[in-house]
Amino acid sequence: MRTMETGDRKPVEELTFREAMGELDGIVRVLESNSLELEDSLVSYERGVSLLRALQGRLNEAQQKVEVLMGELEGEVDDAVLSRLRAEIPELKNLWYVKL
Repeated sequence: MRTMETGDRKPVEELTFREAMGELDGIVRVLESNSLELEDSLVSYERGVSLLRALQGRLNEAQQKVEVLMGELEGEVDDAVLSRLRAEIPELKNLWYVKL
């Protein structure tokens, strides 16, 4: 059972964050179902690793941008505003803001 031929997939760099997360989630579900042949499992696993690396890179970039922006706003942002931002943007929940 093949899920999607390698040539049919968009390059990881062309996927939006949400698309990459969705594809990774699908790969995990298929691998956990144990429904693929070994060779197809390896291809899917490789794609999953590529997606995961790209997603981690994008999250790291976003975190750095937020840290720079927060540094620029030092003293202007109170904890209530920061909490509201984290609630509205799920990807920011794991970011920490440290006042210097």
